[in-house]
Amino acid sequence: MRTYADIPEENSTLENSKVILVTVPYDGTSTWGKGADKGPELFLDASENMELYDIETGAEPYLEGVYLAGEITEDSTPEAMTEAVYQKTKELLQHDDKLFTLFGGEHSVSIGSIRAVGEKFENLTVLQLDAHTDLRPDFHGSTSNHACAVYEASQKHNLVQVGIRSMDAEEMQYVPKDQCFWAHEIHKNPNWIDDVLAKVEGNVYITIDLDAFDPSIAPSTGTPEPGGLQWYPTLELLKKVFEKCNVVAFDIVELMDSPMVKPTAFLAAKLYYKMLAYYHTAKKAQ
Repeated sequence: MRTYADIPEENSTLENSKVILVTVPYDGTSTWGKGADKGPELFLDASENMELYDIETGAEPYLEGVYLAGEITEDSTPEAMTEAVYQKTKELLQHDDKLFTLFGGEHSVSIGSIRAVGEKFENLTVLQLDAHTDLRPDFHGSTSNHACAVYEASQKHNLVQVGIRSMDAEEMQYVPKDQCFWAHEIHKNPNWIDDVLAKVEGNVYITIDLDAFDPSIAPSTGTPEPGGLQWYPTLELLKKVFEKCNVVAFDIVELMDSPMVKPTAFLAAKLYYKMLAYYHTAKKAQ
């Protein structure tokens, strides 16, 4: 039986795990770089080659258990994929004592999971780390396009966007007022992390498109944009979000296969594991 990060089976059963991980190898609507459907496998492979002791927190998060809940393979239409993710997320959210996590796939896979999480948890903040606003109501004839990833969330929940540096003019009307932290302004603001934290509260769903990071450290994404986030400031933000709020779910998306994929795949693996470390450390401090 395959386990997350090749951890012992005793740390990977549903009963013994505090974290659930589902993968969605979907790349049905991306418009430039293709290969996000290979992202989950690349992430899992990198995770199997990662040290499992987290130096910063002095923790081994895998000991709290990670249950690999399989993959969602529905790809007949974008809408069918969204419904499949929604239904699977609803099913897995019945385990109230576990953190739901998802690894994509292109960013459209988040639509269904955010929808299910938003139905379960009131007063939800969706914290989006991304190069793109992803706020189109529909694109290429579908509301389940990757360019629409957080439009529904913007209409239903408290959306906070971080690292944005690319968008279409029509999306500006949907950008949450005073809650979008543009990359060019982050670059000039030493207090940007505190400013973001002031907008994030209550129950939180974190969705991370890997193109939020600067392509110098994460080049293998579908649409890399210059001027992105750096590693340690991003970790500092995430750590403080876990400390301040009740993070109920998170996803990481848009790892794309390429000849130079390994640095980005390993960044994704470390990012996921760091978030587990912050989650468990915060829970134990409460």
